[in-house]
Order: sequence, then C-alpha cells, then structure tokens
Amino acid sequence: MEDLLLAQPQEETGPYRRTLVAVGEARPEVVVLGADLGNSTEIDAFQQRFPDRFFNVGSAEQNEVDIAVGMAFEGQVPFVHSFGVFLTRRAYEQVCVQVAMHGANVKLVGMIPGLTSRLGPTHQAIEDLSLMRTLPGMTVLDPADATEIEQAVWAMADHRGPVYARMMRREVRRVLDPERHRFQIGKAVPLAAGRDVLLVSTGLVLETALQAAAMLRSEGVSAAVLHMPTLKPLDRECLLDLARDAGAVVTIENHLVTGGLGSAVAEVLGEALPLPLERVGLRDTFAVPGTPEFLFRRYGITPEAAVSAARRAVTRKSPR
Repeated sequence: MEDLLLAQPQEETGPYRRTLVAVGEARPEVVVLGADLGNSTEIDAFQQRFPDRFFNVGSAEQNEVDIAVGMAFEGQVPFVHSFGVFLTRRAYEQVCVQVAMHGANVKLVGMIPGLTSRLGPTHQAIEDLSLMRTLPGMTVLDPADATEIEQAVWAMADHRGPVYARMMRREVRRVLDPERHRFQIGKAVPLAAGRDVLLVSTGLVLETALQAAAMLRSEGVSAAVLHMPTLKPLDRECLLDLARDAGAVVTIENHLVTGGLGSAVAEVLGEALPLPLERVGLRDTFAVPGTPEFLFRRYGITPEAAVSAARRAVTRKSPR
C-alpha cells in the first residue's frame, strides 16, 4: 500500500481561494456566485481577478441557486457559495427541484463543515451530507485537507453534473502528499492496512482516524484506515474488500451519524457483508457554540472515542 501521507502535516492558508482563481484562469466558462459572504467563503480573490464572471446576489441563497441553474443551461459552469447550512437547509427546495431534478451542471460549495463553526447550531452544518446524499444524481464530496481541496476543485470543474462539496477555509491542514495523492471522484483512499478492524473516515477527521489507528497499534490491535472523500457515489468495492479482511468497521465523521458516512457504510454492509459496525459522530443532537476543539471533545469525535468504538467492534466479531 503506497504511503500517501506527509511525514509532517503542515498548515496552509486559503487553499480554496488560490485554487478557485487557478481554475478560473484555465476554464473561462467557470463563473462564481456569492451570497454576501465574499471573504468568508474565499471568493474575493476570484472577484478581483474576474469581476465580469463574479455575481453577488445578496443574502438570498434560493435566488443564487436558481440563477446558477440558468447559467448552467447556457453552458457556463457556476460555482455557488455560502455557508453549508444556508446552501442545504435554506435553499434545499431549489437545490432539489432546480439542480438535482434537472441534472444541472452546478457546483455547490458549502463552507464551515460540521463543528468547525463557533456560532452554534444555526451555523453548524451537521446534516448537510445527509440532505445532499439523499438527492438523486447529486455527487457529494468531503475533502480531508489542503491537498484534496486543491485537487477536488479541478475535479468538480471537469465533472458533468451537480456536485455538493464541503469546504474548509483559512488555515487548513495538509496531511496528504500532493506529489503522490491523486483525488478522484468516487474513489476511496486506503491509507493503512490492518487485519483486526477498519477505520473509515471522511473530511477533516482523517487525522483523527490516523491517530486512533496508531493508538490501537500500540495496544496490539491491527487497524486499517480508509479515507472516503466521496460520500456519493460511495466506493463500495474498496470498502467491502477492506471490511471483509478486517471483519469489523468503525466510521468517524464530523456530522450526525444518521444519513452521512455512518449510514452510507451501514447500507453497504447491511446489503452485502453484515459485520460489526460502530459509528463515531454526533448523535441526535444540535451542538452548542464553542471552539472546534471543545466541540469535538464534547461530542466524542476524538481518537480516544474511535479507539473505544474499535474495541467494541472487535469484541463483537464472529470467530473465523
């Protein structure tokens, strides 16, 4: 298994901001829409570079989505921006009826995923993956780090059809080596082999999974790690191959365990390969305001919680 990880993770500033401008340079059909959140969604640099291809519609995400669909029908490739909660909760009917039902070539970019917002439940996108994954024909992405953000934006521009992507902003960790890792829509990324339990993560909790795997190895538990940057379409073949070898699975996500990664994996296992499954994430609750570090600890999205879940899953395995 190829080592795709950097020896030392780094911090990068604004990978989405830089990459969106680079895509705009190469793809004149790309246009950008915002909802009065230019700097907050890192589209201000695109506005400065391409003022004729930038459209601020004000605090009106429903209108923003509808306008983008019209642009897509005219051959443009619109990237639509807001906080994830506003694009999914507020504009859900427009996304469903105008984007998904028509298969419109619209790219929805939702900033501040999950518990990364300090502003409480009105701004914490904890069910966005579930809402978007439900829509027929919608591709759903949750990149892990700066490397995947940079590569995923290009993949979105090249992909024909609607896409929803969670996006991190400002200071973003770089965990995956940009020289060796290649993001592909619909492809999972095996990062560590293991025979006792499989840890499956999506988005920024990749590091949580890697840390949990190291802790388990110190206890003599061999943990495989699988990163799922695409929630839909899910890489069933890769998941089933690794799950079959490990015999037990733990999912880890910055999201409710219902509807997101945990549910997607449960659906696959339930249909094809029933195995012990434990899910790490929020459980039937809205989160309080607080720093991301505080919130991840409070709601048990930590390496320690993943280790405990792995122990439970391993004890439930049937003898081979």
